[in-house]
Amino acid sequence: MMILSASEGDILTIPKPEHPRPQLVRDTWLNLNGTWGFEIDAGDSGWERGLLTRELTDEILVPFAPESALSGVENVDFMEAVWYRRTVTIPQEWAGLKVLLHFGAVDHDATVWVNGVEVARHRGGFTPFTADLSEVTEPGADAVIVVRARDSRHDMQARGKQATWYNNTHCQYTRTTGIWQTVWLEAVPDVHIKRLRMTPALADSSLTLEVPVSRNRKGHTVEAVLTNPQSKVRMEASARADVDLSPSLRFEIPEAQLRPWSHEDPFLYDLQVTLKNDVGQTVDEVSSYAAVRSIALDGKVVRINGKAVFQRLVLDQGYRPESLMTAPDDAALVRDIELAKSAGFNGARLHQKVFEERFLYHADRLGYLVWGEFGDWGVSGGGTLGHNQQPTASFVAQWLEVLQRDYNHPSIIGWCPLNETHQHLHDRITVLDDVTQAMFLATKLADPTRPVIDASGYSHRVRETDIYDSHSYEQDPDAFRVEQEGLASGKPYVNRAHDGVEYSVPYNGQSFFVSEFGGIWWNEAEARQAAAAGNDVETSWGYGQRVASEEEFYERFEGLCGVLLDNPHMFGYCYTQLTDVFQEKNGIFNFDRSAKLDLTRIRAIQERQAAIERE
Repeated sequence: MMILSASEGDILTIPKPEHPRPQLVRDTWLNLNGTWGFEIDAGDSGWERGLLTRELTDEILVPFAPESALSGVENVDFMEAVWYRRTVTIPQEWAGLKVLLHFGAVDHDATVWVNGVEVARHRGGFTPFTADLSEVTEPGADAVIVVRARDSRHDMQARGKQATWYNNTHCQYTRTTGIWQTVWLEAVPDVHIKRLRMTPALADSSLTLEVPVSRNRKGHTVEAVLTNPQSKVRMEASARADVDLSPSLRFEIPEAQLRPWSHEDPFLYDLQVTLKNDVGQTVDEVSSYAAVRSIALDGKVVRINGKAVFQRLVLDQGYRPESLMTAPDDAALVRDIELAKSAGFNGARLHQKVFEERFLYHADRLGYLVWGEFGDWGVSGGGTLGHNQQPTASFVAQWLEVLQRDYNHPSIIGWCPLNETHQHLHDRITVLDDVTQAMFLATKLADPTRPVIDASGYSHRVRETDIYDSHSYEQDPDAFRVEQEGLASGKPYVNRAHDGVEYSVPYNGQSFFVSEFGGIWWNEAEARQAAAAGNDVETSWGYGQRVASEEEFYERFEGLCGVLLDNPHMFGYCYTQLTDVFQEKNGIFNFDRSAKLDLTRIRAIQERQAAIERE
């Protein structure tokens, strides 16, 4: 087999060769993307049939899901389970180090064996997990890696927008099963840095750095260097690593070196963190980056670095025709941010999916405001009316993994654990109430620096939620204006059930925005061919009546955006959506990211000053 170089400077022949975790980088790593053995296990009987111990019948290109064209499999039917197999030689130069096997994301329940020994189990299709291979292999030896991923259509689980019926329809899309993010090996010392946790404080120009370590050895210290890449000024901090389980360091940044991160000036400091032993020798070292940025709530205003910034967000679902939830390459991640900014958006709701971490890295360096979200859809219809939402305990576990992975990214300016949890509010405490409260409290405990919305649209169940919102796809700008006027008197438009029953606890004066609106249905070729108005949800749809012309699109878009830009109590909006997605023809761009509209006009409509920015 071929050993693949971990150096990004080398010519690599594997997909997505970049380091998948830019905020914690070591030189000792190996990308395992590429060709793996593969087999569909339609009845989930592979364990009984010996798939663990034999070669598999087919091949797949990792990290693309078997439903995607880029995987080479392109099977879009339901797969109860799938198996992967690959033999890897652990580099001899890693002698004396602990070998870790990392998975960016595997959908949905994964079991991993190495050399016939189970080394990991993980539930959840959006979050990373790691297996320690110390007991099953060593540098210079082979490691036979076998992965089974179970993804039943029948279980209650967090799916995001993955359809539980065969065809794509409405806003449900082709499924993702199995490995869909980078797989990689990393070598670390026995005593090593586990992760970094960075908390900026603009008020006193500081950055606190927590450095959990695997062991607290006598005499060990942590040293960190924060560097301004423009001035080359180095700021240093250190702490004992033998007393506290998670050593903490604090940088006091001089005024001359303080440059807050913003979407207009996404300034990043370089960061190097070193773990040293009792005689001053380097035990472990990682490179990263950091930023100083603040978020505050001031009445209805959400302030970034003390400034009112109207959040002109776009709904981004991160799907692509050839590779589904996985970006085909790193350039595609950058391209989506550049497209959104070219249309006048300053950020996005990363919708019903936990995006690859490299997307957040590019958002950090390009200055793109994002709301982190969980793909919670997939638990509706599990009970009677009023108990129809049945999220599981794994929602909380997976969400904590998201918070742990993404805490450091300055581009994330809010958290949204749940979306459109539609359930009647009544006098019984439900599973939805419990899980919503748990995810909200978990978020606030894990990250007190960012605002949290308990659920975007529909079932707000936490009275103390930082942010309150609603979704509205009213297509008439005049009617939309009337609908949104109640916010001024503390009675905003809120989502209710079709029968008028409340979904949510009452609004209590929180910062408010319309976090989904628009979704204007437009595809010129289809509109020209349409024999009659109406929605064919299997081939083309949007919200409301399809506009009759591109000019009518601009008029409607300007009218709808204007209602929210001109509302002095509205801190932002999120327009649906960045691109068409399969049968949804309501994007600013086509599904393949080709041009669909005049971006000059779209950008001009959005970039005028919003009422809440007039201070």
